[in-house]
Amino acid sequence: MKAEYRKGCLQRDSAEHKEYAGAQSVEARERIEQGGAKDLLEEILDKRTLFEAYKRVKANHGAPGVDGMTVDEVLSWLQEHVEELRQNIRDGNYKPDPVRRVMIPKPDGSGDRKLGIPTVIDRIIQQAIAIKLTPIFEPLFADESYGYRPGRNCQMAMMRVKKYADEGYIHVVEIDLSKYFDTLNHELLMNLVRRQIQDKRVTELIKRYLKSGVMENGVVTETTEGSPQGGPLSPLLANIYLNQYDQEMKRRGVAIVRYADDIVVLAKSQRAAERLLESSRKYLEDNLKLKLNQDKSRAISIYSRKFKFLGYAMGKNKNGNYIRAHKSSLKKAKQKLKEKTKRNRGKNVREVMKEVKAYIIGWLNHYHIASIKNTLIEWDMWLRRRFRMYIWKQWKRNWTRIQNLRKLGIDARQARKWGNSRLGYWRIAGSPILSCSITNEKLVQAGYFEILKQYERMRKHLSD
Repeated sequence: MKAEYRKGCLQRDSAEHKEYAGAQSVEARERIEQGGAKDLLEEILDKRTLFEAYKRVKANHGAPGVDGMTVDEVLSWLQEHVEELRQNIRDGNYKPDPVRRVMIPKPDGSGDRKLGIPTVIDRIIQQAIAIKLTPIFEPLFADESYGYRPGRNCQMAMMRVKKYADEGYIHVVEIDLSKYFDTLNHELLMNLVRRQIQDKRVTELIKRYLKSGVMENGVVTETTEGSPQGGPLSPLLANIYLNQYDQEMKRRGVAIVRYADDIVVLAKSQRAAERLLESSRKYLEDNLKLKLNQDKSRAISIYSRKFKFLGYAMGKNKNGNYIRAHKSSLKKAKQKLKEKTKRNRGKNVREVMKEVKAYIIGWLNHYHIASIKNTLIEWDMWLRRRFRMYIWKQWKRNWTRIQNLRKLGIDARQARKWGNSRLGYWRIAGSPILSCSITNEKLVQAGYFEILKQYERMRKHLSD
């Protein structure tokens, strides 16, 4: 909970800010008197906007910030303090709390990603700002940008890559920005924001969020650059910043696809791709003060095993180009399924099946545009065997196994033979006796989720 409000007093700031806020209030009143329209800050602080922001923050189930306030606690706090909070922001006295630093492993295992978790109150304010700024900046963004934008997603970005490949752009430049969110230049970013936002109180509030600092192990560090991942406003600011690169490439007639800081530039020859890598590096480093990761930024064939974009890759057969899941994405998913179906988890098999179903649905929501039918056929066979092994382990004793095999229709002689078998769990799970007793149909009745059928339903919906 914010200390300033617990003490029953408003946050304080310099006399300069108070004087500035007063001048802004006069300007706002003049605009209202002249045109009858609200200024942007008032639209952000409108109770309907704040409530919509609260609903979105609550739906994300985020962790507490440095003040320890949870999402479940914030509604009662807002009901008591919202007017105080709104006036404090109007007056220019509001000072955001530092974000709480959290390190999470990167999906590719190449290290840790820094997250900055704002307090719940700050997340609500940031979300309200994003709600009102998004319609202003959306029309300015390039069509080649897909990340964190309404009505756009990863699948659309990869489909755009395939479209370019079909047109002959079969050489790609993978651009990897080193610590992109942590290295945004504040001055450049704020200049871009001010071009579209005339309400100085809003730009000042955004600047304060950029400068709010980071708390790690109880120590607060100032932030002189970057927009920490974890706040609702950060994705929009990141898009505003890289839109300059998008527009420059568009002006030059270059084919690109961007999802947040994942960028691919496409060309029709290897030589052209290498030139684009160098010109992109020069523009990003000289004009936007960013740094390319030289080890991961490269010009390669779109069919190369090294090419990876948002977990996808490209393939080609007699029917033309197709999207596939990258081998590392498949390996990671299979490892996750293996962990969830370990036979020593001690959970009821139906609960494990629910966990696997939830994971598979989420995974297929991302990868259903990929041609992975043969892989999923193998996964279904493999997972059924994993669950048979799991069930066999839970039966534990030989007598229990014999009794259960009899109940499933196996004759007494065979049930005794297999129930007393000393074969390992995996070999037993692949035996004909378990395939005939714990059948595919019985697994489905118990809650097994057939991956291939779900994939085919999604693909059918995609084609429709």
